[in-house]
Amino acid sequence: MKQIISIMLLFSLLGCKEKSENSIVASKLFYNGDILTMEEDIPKYVEAVVIQNGKIVFVGSKSDAESQFKDSKKIDLKGKTLLPGFIDPHSHFGMVSNTMGQVDLNPEPVGKIKNIDDILKNLKEYKEKNKIPDGEWIFGWGYDDGQLTEKRHPTKKDIDKILPNNPVYLQHTSGHMGVANSLGLKELNTSSNSKDPDGGTIVRFPNSNDPTGLVQETAMYPFVRLMMEKLDSKQAEFFDTTQDYYASNGITTAQDGMTSRESIRFFQSQADAGKMKIDLIALAGYSELDSNLTDTSLLFKTYKKGFKTQGTKIVADGSPQGKTAFFSKPFLTDVPGCHHDCRGLPSLSQEAINKLFETAYAKDNQLFIHCNGDASIDMVLLAHKLACEKLNQPLNKDRRTIVIHSQFVRPEQLDTFVKYNMEPSFFTNHAYFWGDIHVQNLGKERADFLSPMVSAKNLGLKPTNHSDATVTPIDPIFTIWTAVNRVSRSGAIIGQAERTTPYLAIQAITSFAAYEFFDENLKGNLTVGKLADFVILDKNPLKVKPMEIKNIKVVETIKEGKSIYKK
Repeated sequence: MKQIISIMLLFSLLGCKEKSENSIVASKLFYNGDILTMEEDIPKYVEAVVIQNGKIVFVGSKSDAESQFKDSKKIDLKGKTLLPGFIDPHSHFGMVSNTMGQVDLNPEPVGKIKNIDDILKNLKEYKEKNKIPDGEWIFGWGYDDGQLTEKRHPTKKDIDKILPNNPVYLQHTSGHMGVANSLGLKELNTSSNSKDPDGGTIVRFPNSNDPTGLVQETAMYPFVRLMMEKLDSKQAEFFDTTQDYYASNGITTAQDGMTSRESIRFFQSQADAGKMKIDLIALAGYSELDSNLTDTSLLFKTYKKGFKTQGTKIVADGSPQGKTAFFSKPFLTDVPGCHHDCRGLPSLSQEAINKLFETAYAKDNQLFIHCNGDASIDMVLLAHKLACEKLNQPLNKDRRTIVIHSQFVRPEQLDTFVKYNMEPSFFTNHAYFWGDIHVQNLGKERADFLSPMVSAKNLGLKPTNHSDATVTPIDPIFTIWTAVNRVSRSGAIIGQAERTTPYLAIQAITSFAAYEFFDENLKGNLTVGKLADFVILDKNPLKVKPMEIKNIKVVETIKEGKSIYKK
């Protein structure tokens, strides 16, 4: 019996040894393409990259790679371009997922909506096709009043004509307002007697208290909250599809730009179950800041199986195209619900923002603040200064406070970003989608300084650039194109001096984006020890004509050495 047990133990040990040896994955050698490392401020190409066990183990010449890794599987790029995987500086993963359960009301080139009749037709067809019974909520997303033939928002009366028996809420493309029909308003107790909430507006028909259905900023929060509650039940159903969508665009790290505790738990449960194909970074909502900081189960800044909660998102103002962003100078065109000195409005009081900064800084919690207008940026800069003074902390401590959008930042505010060690995450897609509108609403001088990436980089900042999906589509190639060309729908150039090089545009979604999330030692460039997160393109953005960049295709996306998308 002892001899049998000894033999069994011997085979068991041999099996463990064999398993351990086999767990070392064979290396792969990529060569014969434009391999752009993104590790420096100027383009650097190498002949070969070798990966093993999900990480980069060699970067350099092909001959050295072949001599050091003789048994590598060779991957011939056949002239294609290999870059670090794209890192999403700011989008809304959960909202992208939720759109899969809503009516698409986007205008061209994203959708096909041209007028309000098109919106009504799509809503009616959606109800019939999906056999939605009376009384059940119907949600739509992406309508843009500036691109409708009527140049106005739909109203409750419009929607009531075709959906009188379903509560309806349509989210504006900006994400900062929406329209409900009569039944939808009734469901959320919004009536002629309702008062405008702080930081929001219930728009009324002229010379009346009767709501049109349009609710802006904080007035829309109850509608959005209800929409998320209704659609969150489908999160698991759409989770894989949403990851695949990001991966098909070359993204290996995505962001969810405003995440409730419930959604954080859901994302972590998916990660714990091994369902992450890409990395996902969440920003917790500011309304839960106090409880989040005292909850020991919530660990900030640390990946766990591909998911982490990085910091806290604050919304300081609204949308420039929606005319709710907060400016120091008035809009030049009429603003719905406003009749004098229309400069938009802050979403929070100065006192409230001050308190959030002080609370977060005391616990070293990274802040990401949505600011479109320059007046809201002034509020954030003051809150930063006051929090540092009260906590006796250096103004330039390495907190990496991120001012999301920074759309209409003033030149002197960029100087203060440098002084305070803050970083902007820009949104150059606006130049294409709403550049013409910004010239009308704000004037050419302000519009031309939209998302000033070149000025920021010249000051030594590390600007990132994003899609803010669902506001604009997830498409990093298109985002590179808008940064380089800054061409509007009409073909006008929005800020000639702020047109970036293709290289800076790529930095903004690779190495600089990694820096934004304190991930610069993990990803963002092709150096030894970094994760083997790659995107392979059919052409090199640095070598095609600027206007042709948007035609470049993602051929393959690789996450930690594993192909997760292939065209």
